[in-house]
Order: sequence, then C-alpha cells, then structure tokens
Amino acid sequence: MSDWAGIAWLVVLLLFNAFFVGAEFAVISARRSQIEPLAERGSRAAKTALYAMERATLMLATSQLGITICSLLILNVSEPAIHHLLEGPLHLTGLPEGAVSTVSFVIALVVVSYLHVVFGEMVAKNLAFSVPDRAVLLLATPLVWVSKIFHPVIWVLNWVANAVLLLFRVEPKNEAASTFTLDEVATIVAQSRREGVLDDASGTVAAAVEFTDKKAKDVAVPLSEIVALPETTTPDEIERAVAQHGYSRYVIVDPEGHPVGYVHLKDILRAAGDEDLPEKASRPIPYKRIHHMVPVQETTDLEDALAMMRRNGRHLARVRNAQGETTAVLFLEDILEELIGEVDDATRRHRW
Repeated sequence: MSDWAGIAWLVVLLLFNAFFVGAEFAVISARRSQIEPLAERGSRAAKTALYAMERATLMLATSQLGITICSLLILNVSEPAIHHLLEGPLHLTGLPEGAVSTVSFVIALVVVSYLHVVFGEMVAKNLAFSVPDRAVLLLATPLVWVSKIFHPVIWVLNWVANAVLLLFRVEPKNEAASTFTLDEVATIVAQSRREGVLDDASGTVAAAVEFTDKKAKDVAVPLSEIVALPETTTPDEIERAVAQHGYSRYVIVDPEGHPVGYVHLKDILRAAGDEDLPEKASRPIPYKRIHHMVPVQETTDLEDALAMMRRNGRHLARVRNAQGETTAVLFLEDILEELIGEVDDATRRHRW
C-alpha cells in the first residue's frame, strides 16, 4: 500500500470512528418523548431510533467494537504511512538514521492521535450532545444494520460484559434512562425560573410538581370545619344556607354527625320544581337527591384521589383514617386549586 493510500485510509477511518462515537452518544442522549411522536406519524427513521434506544447496551457494544477496530486500523495503516512520509524531509536535516526514525515516529504518533481524538472523537461527541434527536434519527439506522451484520460477535461481547456486572451484583439495563425523576423535574423548574428561562408567575408549573407529593389529608377539610346539614334538611333550609354561606354544595350528615353524602344546589332546585305545591318544598329532601362520596384513605396520593373522583363523577370524597373512621372531606375545588391557584366564583366555599 502506498503512503498516500494510507493517508486516504486515515480520512476514511476517522469518518467511521466519528460515526460510531456519534451514534453511541446519540442513542444514550436522545429522549423518547421527542422521538415517539415522529414514530407514531410513520417515520421509519424514528421507529429505528426507538429500536436502538430500547437495545442501548447492544448498540453501545456495536459502537465500541467499531471504535476499537477503527483505532487499531489507524495505528496499523495510517501511522506507518505518515511515519514513512516524514522520514524523507527529516533526512535532509542531517540527523542520524536512528534519530530520523524516532522523530518521524513521534511526530506521526502525535499527529494521528490528535486527529483521532479531535475529529474522530470530540467533534462527533459534541455534535451528538448538541442535537441528540437529529443525530439519533440520522445515525441509528446504519448502526442497527451494523449490529445485525455482526450480531453473533456483539451478542457474545455484551453477554460477557453483563456477566461481569452480575458478579458485582449490578443489574444490567438494556435501555438508557429517558425520563426524569420528580426531584430532577423540580430542580429543572427551579433552575429555569431563577435564570428567567421559565415564566411561571402564577406558580402553576411549580404547583404541578409539588402536587404529586401531596396526600389526601393534606388538602381535605376536617369535619369540624365543614358546614354540614342533617338528613332532615328541606329545600327551603338549603336555600337559606346558600343565602347565609354562599356554598353550592353541602355535606349531609346522619344524627351521629357522620357524612352520608352531599347535595348540590341545582339538584335541590330541581327537586323543588318537581313538587306540585310550593309548600312541599318544606319537606325533607328526597334521598335520591343525595350524592354518595368516594371513599379515600388519608394516605391516598392526591392525584389518585382526583382520578377516583373523576372516574365516579363526584365532586366530594370521604377521607378515612387507618381505623376506617371518616375524619375529613376532600373537595374537587381544593384539588384544582393546588394545581392552578385560587378559584374565584360566585359560590366559592370559605373555610370558617
């Protein structure tokens, strides 16, 4: 092989090395949340990228094998060519034969190492980190094809690596982490607000992060603070309660003071309208007009309590302690206020 052919091979091998480095970092840096929508719209590149991300350890093994082969070929093909090209000019300096060989070898090694590290490693790595989603869409397909061609070799290498991890009681993972923990999201939000990148004047984003940490008991209203009405309450009495307190929903309790359900103002008006004579509005409200409350535990996650209330179409939930005793009532309005702030409306409930 001529010396100039060795230089040409250096360029080709550096490009291949850069490809494997870029593909390696793209697979572990790209986010599924950015790739999945493209895959759902039918993008073949996105589907292949997801395939690679779900088999990250195999893709990393493929990349490492490619990088190793490229590095060895560069040292065995391109370095001798540069070494030989430098010997001619160095002979003109009058240096001894041994010195010429040593100096040309050192220069060739430094030049090849510099080109390999900068153009074969760092440039590709920085590009993959800067635009990971675009990089994985571009590089995943050829990387997957290489992994399939050399699958037996790569599978053995990956199996040996995983076996070593298991010896140290470390559970290998096939897919790179593509999600954030709650603490990481909270840190990102706080940092973004400090740097002015995120405008969260209302505090909605921060509240949404904190929302997942709260339990039903943190938002529920204790029974002692609730304006409750007895089962014998009449539509007329509820209308007077509305005029006095301004609430749209009222908890109905039995003689012992235990909640049995709740009524909404619109249901009572409908019930009164169903009566033939106005004086019948002084009779106790029909039991069918009392809505049952969803039972939840004090330790139930607030987001789970919200899901249960939405699933059952209820605005109130009965909160119980570990002994099964009802200790508070959870209002849908209070849950929403934890997410979006104070809700102002004509029948807003006040805590006394």
